[in-house]
Amino acid sequence: MIKNAFAYVTRKSLKSLIIMLVILAMSTLSLISLSIKDATDRASKETFANITNSFSMEINRQVNPGTPRGGGNVKGEDIKKISQTDSIDSYVKRINSVADLVDYDIIETQETLANQSPERAKNFKRTVMLTGVNDSSKETKFVSEAYKLVEGKHLENEDKNKILMHKDLAEKNNLKVGDKIKIKSNLFDADNEKGADETVEVEIKGLFDGHNSGGVSAAQELYENTLITDVHTAAKVYGNTEDTAVYQDATFFVKGDKNLDSVIKDLGKLDINWREYNLIKSSSNYPALQQSISGIYSISNKLFVGSLIFAGVVVSLLLLFLWMNARKKEIAVLLSLGISKLEIFGQFLIEMVFISIPAFVGSYFLAQYTADKLGNNILNKVTGDIAKQIARQSASSQLGGGAEAEGFNKTLSSLDINVLPKFIIYVVIFMSLVLLVSLIISSFNILRRNPKELLIDNN
Repeated sequence: MIKNAFAYVTRKSLKSLIIMLVILAMSTLSLISLSIKDATDRASKETFANITNSFSMEINRQVNPGTPRGGGNVKGEDIKKISQTDSIDSYVKRINSVADLVDYDIIETQETLANQSPERAKNFKRTVMLTGVNDSSKETKFVSEAYKLVEGKHLENEDKNKILMHKDLAEKNNLKVGDKIKIKSNLFDADNEKGADETVEVEIKGLFDGHNSGGVSAAQELYENTLITDVHTAAKVYGNTEDTAVYQDATFFVKGDKNLDSVIKDLGKLDINWREYNLIKSSSNYPALQQSISGIYSISNKLFVGSLIFAGVVVSLLLLFLWMNARKKEIAVLLSLGISKLEIFGQFLIEMVFISIPAFVGSYFLAQYTADKLGNNILNKVTGDIAKQIARQSASSQLGGGAEAEGFNKTLSSLDINVLPKFIIYVVIFMSLVLLVSLIISSFNILRRNPKELLIDNN
């Protein structure tokens, strides 16, 4: 039986080759789809590692308009109450403020200069945005990878009078890690309600990188013109201390053995005016990221299911028209010689094995070669569509182009695709089932007939 099967496959090499190429193509696509799903899953876990079990405390803008400039005004004492509960492992609190560089220049572009009035040019010539934070490694813009630390170290809770500076701003002013600069309060900033006129000497602890992906209307929206500072420094330029300052928001990280939904529910019992705040799961702050992940999952699922269905339909048709119809006489002779229908079907099955084995082996190496390119093409298609959607929404709502907005609109940027050996096992199992069903369907009508009917039909 094995000898006959091998003889037929080699004798009918063109028909065998066509079926083998179909199995090769469909197995490759199945392997690629599984590899893309695995890469997306790993990228999702890595991206959400620091935010899946955390929540943010933000102002409820329906009843709390925030600061004069529209920033958050979360009370430090309310942050402290939440941080002291047993369910909270750690937290990050942020202050947004404004200051001027002393004796150093900010970065301008043709776009920002064109949008600048003479009054603004005078009042905010050297103005930078400050984000005061007690742990910069968990700050939203670093978590979303809008910013990336490229030199030095992150700010920690114990730091005082320390900053992280954008590498381009440092290069423009011939500054490096370890250098000290002075920043001072800006008297024209609407959020400087006390009219503070403070000067603070700070040390550059690290440099970060990152660039706006969209247009900006003011120089202060440029990533390059933001300083990440310790909480003390950001508070002092407004004449406040860490205790008296108001905060943009706070993010709380829940202990691993606690349920996030239950923790948020229990916090409602604290003596806090909850009408002024919203508690938001941190994962909800990345809708574009979740959308990109869902989009890739959807396409890879369709690719996998489609390859199996297409393989079944095409192989069934090929088997039916290229194999079985041309073998009626052969089957009639075998039946006349007393060979059972089960043995004949067994030969067909072995023939399919001879054709499938090189197809499966080839699909593994072909997938290794093409998976990364195809996967990232799919990623670019999904993220490109999301970017267009975001651009339309931004244009209609006139949203700004700062790092906060672009962190909110973050999507997956790349996929590390690996075709693992276990995936070929899955594909072999699924594809073998499809081929077996195809073989049964295509051979059933012929094997149920007697030799005489087959010979007459063949003539």
